Amino acid sequence: MAAVLIVLLVLVLAWPIGLMIWANGKINHVDATSGGLGTPGTTYLLAGSDSRADGVLDGDSTEGQRTDTIMLLTVPRSGATSLISLPRDTYVEIPGHGANKLNTAYAFGGPELLVETVEQLTGIGVDHYVEIGMGGVAGLVDAVGGVELCLDYVVDDRDSGLVWEEPGCQVVDGEMALAFARMRKSDPLGDIGRTEWQQQVIQAVTGKIANPSLVAKPGEQVRLVDAGLGALTVSEGTNILDMGRMALAFRNATAEDGVRGAPPIASMDYRPGGVGSTVLLDEALAPAFFQSLIDGTVTNDDTHTLG
Repeated sequence: MAAVLIVLLVLVLAWPIGLMIWANGKINHVDATSGGLGTPGTTYLLAGSDSRADGVLDGDSTEGQRTDTIMLLTVPRSGATSLISLPRDTYVEIPGHGANKLNTAYAFGGPELLVETVEQLTGIGVDHYVEIGMGGVAGLVDAVGGVELCLDYVVDDRDSGLVWEEPGCQVVDGEMALAFARMRKSDPLGDIGRTEWQQQVIQAVTGKIANPSLVAKPGEQVRLVDAGLGALTVSEGTNILDMGRMALAFRNATAEDGVRGAPPIASMDYRPGGVGSTVLLDEALAPAFFQSLIDGTVTNDDTHTLG
């Protein structure tokens, strides 16, 4: 999901043709989409990693890698644009590997198998795959001079490193923003809640980027685009214009009339054996829910709330 931050950055900064051409050349590509499952509209699969290294998943060596944030951004031919979080621990059938947690699909077969697994789960064809590490977001937070984030309770979370001493808002640097986006064990909604914190970081940074004084100078434009695109990997055939369209879709999905949340969930602690605690989607409601994303008929009342 954090990839949308880079997308919005490009949308704001890449209007000069020369900068657009330069930015296109900076994008890293990876084989991910097959085009075999075509559905109406346009769907983006956003995969994020909170790696403690540079934050970028390595497409050439997938052993042990995990995607910690997996989201579907769907733009139907008509109707509501939606941003749906697929919990990383969702219990799914991974083609060729049996039942397991959704995020292990990347470990078994990289972006291609992750896309195939999501398509099989949802029945929705993925047109564009976008991957970024949360470490890249930290660099962007520092590049814009920090951002204001808000949390309404005190947190001292050893796993993420987040220490929030007083409820309320404060300006943070990249390191603290990254801890904020990683925090899940101190959130009662776990990974579902973490998605909301990540979106808050994204919206805070994009708000800073939208300030004309920050991007008035060509040198600042190049510096900010370079900071973002260096951490970004997209599917073959995806370019700056596609990412700009995705930025608009993200804005629509998070607007007042957009839809965001998670699929209907039957259990947040389903234990089938052999894979630990998983998230079990509601088998009775999920198929119609995913079809409603394609049709544009989904509403926020249909989603499992993010909190």
